[in-house]
Amino acid sequence: QVQLVESGGGLVQPGGSLRLSCVASGVTLDYYVIGWFRQAPGKAREAVSCIGASGGATIYSDSVKGRFHMSRDDARITVNLRIDSLKPEDTAVYYCATRRSYCSGDGEDYDYWGQGIQVTVSS
Repeated sequence: QVQLVESGGGLVQPGGSLRLSCVASGVTLDYYVIGWFRQAPGKAREAVSCIGASGGATIYSDSVKGRFHMSRDDARITVNLRIDSLKPEDTAVYYCATRRSYCSGDGEDYDYWGQGIQVTVSS
């Protein structure tokens, strides 16, 4: 059984920061990549970032590059997404997802998804 359990999120003022976490079970992160996606109201799902399997290389979309930072713990069980300088347009439901092989910006390529975490940026 593969599960992704997310935590974090909430209401944050513009310019603030938060940390999202994704805990994976039933997969080996040596072989599974973890991607973060978000979906804002009225907009299509957007790929945010991804961390590779064995190598652990990270990639980011142009819209979040420089403000979002992805990492994983020493056991490679928990993956984190640190978000800085939050903007109102960052408001969305954020999802972590996993698949074997390499990172992809297409959500249809991912096999398992977390429940989603609401991030609301408002004063």
